[in-house]
Amino acid sequence: MYAIVDIETTGGHASANGITEIAVFLYDGKEITQHYQTLVNPGIPIPYYIESLTGISNSMVAEAPPFEAIAPLLYDLLKDRIFVAHNVNFDYSFIKHQLGNAGYDLQCKKLCTVRLGRKIFPGLRSYSLGNICRHFSIPVNGRHRAGGDAEATTHLFGLMLANDKEKVIAAALKVGSKEQFLPPNLPPEQVKSLPELPGVYYFHDHKGKIVYVGKAKDLKKRVNSHFTGHSTSRQRQNFLRTIHSITHQETATELMACILESVEIKRLWPIFNYAQKRVEFRYGFYLFEDQQGYLRLAIEKKRKYSHPVHSFNLLIDGHRLLRSLIKEFELCPKLCFLQKGNGTCAGITAATCKGACEKAEPPASYNERMLAAVAFLQEQQPSVIIIDKGRNSSEKSCILMEKGRFYGMGYVPAEVNTTAAEHFREYLTQYAENEVIISLLRPYAGNSRQLAGM
Repeated sequence: MYAIVDIETTGGHASANGITEIAVFLYDGKEITQHYQTLVNPGIPIPYYIESLTGISNSMVAEAPPFEAIAPLLYDLLKDRIFVAHNVNFDYSFIKHQLGNAGYDLQCKKLCTVRLGRKIFPGLRSYSLGNICRHFSIPVNGRHRAGGDAEATTHLFGLMLANDKEKVIAAALKVGSKEQFLPPNLPPEQVKSLPELPGVYYFHDHKGKIVYVGKAKDLKKRVNSHFTGHSTSRQRQNFLRTIHSITHQETATELMACILESVEIKRLWPIFNYAQKRVEFRYGFYLFEDQQGYLRLAIEKKRKYSHPVHSFNLLIDGHRLLRSLIKEFELCPKLCFLQKGNGTCAGITAATCKGACEKAEPPASYNERMLAAVAFLQEQQPSVIIIDKGRNSSEKSCILMEKGRFYGMGYVPAEVNTTAAEHFREYLTQYAENEVIISLLRPYAGNSRQLAGM
């Protein structure tokens, strides 16, 4: 009925590593009915640190059969049985991957003795195989070797069967049980308690540090989706091993969840979030006053914590926009860094510059036009307010963007009925903006309410 399995490998993820040893103990709940064990030639070198851990060397596996040679026998041993292992998803992912390469599709129910141990024997200091076996005086004949670890896991599982007064094992085998696929250290009740609502969820490591932030239209469904499938990549396997707990924040809408996710990724910089860490506009217009008192508009690469008056990705777009501002507001190309060198700027001959570069025009009059150009630039940016459903009937959700800058979001009383921005700000939480948030909000500019006085 049960196949208790342990493997030794060349590394921590199946897609780029091989199996060096495998042991299978068939167990009927009372006694071992069959035992199979063999070294396996992984087809790749065994790293030195793995050899030091397991004692399995390249010379030991040189004459061992490759996995393809043992695949038919192994598949017959495992099919139609319950696959049991200590941290089962690790062993199962390797064996399923290798059997798949050999043309066999393994589909088994699974039991993890780490997860079962936490429920049947709660309160132990550690649930590693060595420590839990030591606690119950279960001998391990050859630690970090497949045969010794699989045999110890068989005795441990027998002890669990004998002490399973709450029918934990039967519950774990039921269709739909999360025990089949959850990471070994994640309590299933935390997943079960998640609401079917929009929001942001946080995965924490064993120290409580947030290692991943995600957003969801349905928190429970989205979190569960992380644990389905049997990806063999190193990134996924490391990710699953790291997760020890989940927390969440509910939001009224999916859009609010998207915004909050981006804010939190930028704030927390979690190790397993990759996509949004590099999504930034590359350039911006920066306004400053030179030593002669003239306001100057420069295109520069964006710097952290800087606040350009306008941002863009392509340098050519910035130059095109700057030239149109120079022409429209009669600015000096030299003071906008579009022309270098000595002598009269090209703007004088083109009748756009009034001599500011030669100090023929006083700073006050030139700066007035420069400020008008900046104001025009900012006025072209959208100002929107998005009112939507709240978390309950007594409130409405609100997202505010003013002149292309994200102000914040929050919840206002349901009875508030106005389009004036000042009536909403007191209810909103201000957040640091980023380009992801701006790109999320721009499509709403033509469809949301207009702000009074803007």
